[in-house]
Amino acid sequence: MLIGIVKETHPGERRVAATPTTVVQLVKLGYDVVVEPGAGALSSFPDEAYAEAGARVGDPLAADVVLGVDALSPAQLDALTPGATVVGIMSPALRPALVEDLAKRPVTALAVDAVPRISRAQPLDVLSSMANIAGYRAVVEAAHAFGRFFTGQVTAAGKVPPARVLVCGAGVAGLAAIAAAGRLGAVVYATDSRPEVADQVGSLGGEYLTVATGDADEAAVSATGYAKEMSRDYNARAAELYRERIPEMDIVITTAQVPGRPAPKLITAEMVASMRSGSVIVDMAAATGGNVEGTVRDEAVVTAGGVTIIGYTDLPGRLPAQASQLYGTNLVNLVKLMTPGRDGRLVLDFGDVVQRSITVVRDGELTWPPPPVEVSAAPAASPGSAQKAVKPAAGSRPEAPVSDRRRLAVAGAAAAVLFLLAAVSPPALLGHLTVFALAVVIGYYVIGQVHHALHTPLMSVTNAISGIIAVGALLQIGHEGTPNGVLVTVLSTVAILLASVNVVGGFAVTRRMLSMFSRS
Repeated sequence: MLIGIVKETHPGERRVAATPTTVVQLVKLGYDVVVEPGAGALSSFPDEAYAEAGARVGDPLAADVVLGVDALSPAQLDALTPGATVVGIMSPALRPALVEDLAKRPVTALAVDAVPRISRAQPLDVLSSMANIAGYRAVVEAAHAFGRFFTGQVTAAGKVPPARVLVCGAGVAGLAAIAAAGRLGAVVYATDSRPEVADQVGSLGGEYLTVATGDADEAAVSATGYAKEMSRDYNARAAELYRERIPEMDIVITTAQVPGRPAPKLITAEMVASMRSGSVIVDMAAATGGNVEGTVRDEAVVTAGGVTIIGYTDLPGRLPAQASQLYGTNLVNLVKLMTPGRDGRLVLDFGDVVQRSITVVRDGELTWPPPPVEVSAAPAASPGSAQKAVKPAAGSRPEAPVSDRRRLAVAGAAAAVLFLLAAVSPPALLGHLTVFALAVVIGYYVIGQVHHALHTPLMSVTNAISGIIAVGALLQIGHEGTPNGVLVTVLSTVAILLASVNVVGGFAVTRRMLSMFSRS
């Protein structure tokens, strides 16, 4: 099959759906690739680079599969081959006219921005890839407009205080902004409706500002894994926090968005007016209405009080080469998923929840919206609600918690068995039993204090301690002349084999985990 890479027609769009690097990967999957002339020029990818990667320059609208960044224009859709598959960022929940137009055509349309928030779909998650770039670029734009140091300095000419930055929303974009501002030396604060992100904010050097909790439990993440619209009570409490802290800030970056709905208003004109002259606000939700009162889409405006409000909607496109590479990689991962035979044939499988979720139109038949997908990112029920929801099965007794008396009884029984075993053991074994008991106690307290997130790398490394078993087993081999010598040799051989598996496996797993964090 032939894959076409179009030149973007949306004003100001500088990204491209494939780079020479991703073209090589598409060719390896068995596809022929055609790139529209000049498609990658604004991203610094000349036509010659695509040709060297294995693509040809020509008309992409005659291809079987057409890849783009934004949705195709009506003129491009008219030129498609009947039965073609179109892939791009379509925002179907916000663009019903586009969905209706696509449903009238004999094509299949896949919206890559509708990928469900499940673990195996992360390599296809275009929104996260672009949000990461947008968060970084938002800090760059803020620094440019701010016109002063982010980091504090002490010089012979005087002391320069560090900039104070508030990031509203600690999702992918927010965390990227926190990290970028922190690296520039700013003092960073962050808010989010999910208290569990406090550790993530802290790990990036930011300070998490908690919104006072109300009486009712409220989940900040919907069952789809995306943020949901919060209640009026929560918004009122958050507004109070903003009114208190925003006057102290030099930079405010807002990221709050709810898929399929206008962005919630977080910052009022009164709050903007309370900021010092020269302060900067970057509204990353400007494309869906903005979080800040006074935001103008795709413009940077200065208020009467001297506060700059930036409403750019093309933040990822302002780093076009990097954004194109990440977006192109997302599309390659999608094509891999839909090419099970690696034979250059795209297969749409509605039995796969990921493919079903992104399909807007299938062969001219409207399939949007897709069935809801329950994801692991949905918030866990609170202990109180869990107790109400979980009921014992009919005829069974509810499981009672283990009492302290029962724990002491079990510990006493274990100690009695150990002392009895020590009483009947020969002196040579007694020392080993003592070491074993102490090792159990120390191991329990050491491992018990390790965070659950570190258990896998910790245990994979400690598997290498099995090398001690291998050494001991080696010392036991070669006693055939003694009683039970053959049995000892066999057991030693088995011990060496199992210990070697643990040693090699422990380091192999550790190496694989470390490679996830290394840069190619």
